[in-house]
Amino acid sequence: MTAPGIEAVTTQAAPAPVGPYNQAVKAGGVLYCSGQIALDPLSGEMVGGGDVEAETRQVLSNLQAVLKEAGCTPQQVVRTTVFLADLGDFAKVNALYAEVFGQGVSPARACVEVAALPKGARVEIDCIAVLG
Repeated sequence: MTAPGIEAVTTQAAPAPVGPYNQAVKAGGVLYCSGQIALDPLSGEMVGGGDVEAETRQVLSNLQAVLKEAGCTPQQVVRTTVFLADLGDFAKVNALYAEVFGQGVSPARACVEVAALPKGARVEIDCIAVLG
């Protein structure tokens, strides 16, 4: 049973979850978006062939689709976490990230290198946005 005021957000414009979680959850005026990797929403397959820039574009597209479904824009995002398989990709990912989240007040952010990501992804990004 879900607590009152908690609502799942789902869109076919982003990949279906690969586990027991939602693309995003609305709670208390806040949107919590699950991490996105470079999965094509239609096929469920990874895109980019290991090209971190192509992967990042897909990740950002997936996140924006979830935000849109929830009635949000990237300008409402207050916090992100960027997970990189190789911190050497930081500059490439950061440049594309800035195209989406560099307008107005940029979100607070953490960026960490990780040992591995699902499906061999090179980048994963999650976010938190304020609704309204």
